[in-house]
Amino acid sequence: MALELDERQRAMLQEMGVRVWLPGTAFALAPEAIAGSAQAPVAERRAPPVGSAAPSPVVAQPGARAVPPANAKPASVISVPVAVPVSGAGAPDVSALDWSDLVEAAATCRSCGMCAGRKNTTLQAPSNAQGWQGQAHWMVVGDPPDEDEDAAGNAFSDASGALLTNMLKAIQLVRINDGNSANGNMTRDAVPPQNAAYVTNVVKCRAPHGVVPQAADLAQCAAYLQREIALVRPKIIVAMGRFANQLLLSETPEQVNLPLGKLRGAVYRYQGVAVVVTYHPRTLMRNSADKAKAWADLCLAADTVDAIAD
Repeated sequence: MALELDERQRAMLQEMGVRVWLPGTAFALAPEAIAGSAQAPVAERRAPPVGSAAPSPVVAQPGARAVPPANAKPASVISVPVAVPVSGAGAPDVSALDWSDLVEAAATCRSCGMCAGRKNTTLQAPSNAQGWQGQAHWMVVGDPPDEDEDAAGNAFSDASGALLTNMLKAIQLVRINDGNSANGNMTRDAVPPQNAAYVTNVVKCRAPHGVVPQAADLAQCAAYLQREIALVRPKIIVAMGRFANQLLLSETPEQVNLPLGKLRGAVYRYQGVAVVVTYHPRTLMRNSADKAKAWADLCLAADTVDAIAD
């Protein structure tokens, strides 16, 4: 059966990065895939409203293949984002650990290859956290540790961390696990939950030099983040950076590979907690023009917290 496409269908396939070949030189798209591709270009799809069902990504399915001529080039393959699993196979069971045991488990973890590049893990409990029954309405999750964070054994401990601290202060928040006395003499368990911000990395180890964390690495370390969420009980998570977004948007997989500019301005969910995405402070230090956008993102997060009933 000959493959016939009108101009609109050809334009949509080209937008998706799919080459159109003459019949007999490559596979034909299944009719349902062609119909799905005509809905909207992938690059223009936005996040669904909170509470609505996320649309499933459309994947072109191959039909019958004909033997191509000897000089024919292979047809293009659509790259489909793969969701990061909630937790990886063989991930440590930390679901019942208290703060001290959780910190120790992270420090001795060898579940993935990320540990080969670390000096220190960056999972740090809130000060005075032994038996801590407090709560932080805010959690900030950043990208994997860089060299400074690895050396200090704490998230956001470099110059970008100072910028983050100032950003949080601007909305009257206090870091409860910054590892220093910059917030005065007030003990962390004395900080009201609505003014408390717990800060962490999406994974707790610095990757070996030149290694980029993969989805499997994020999945392996997700158990630690999920336990942090259970202990902190935040009302909002602010995701800062590409890898933080990759994990925290894993429940809406069609969003994972979109640029941050297309993800901003919406509220997502991870493990039942509201998520707002914004730029990592390191990015803001390189591009001051984005600071206004980051401020708008924090305001969205604050409005979201205010709208959540106790």
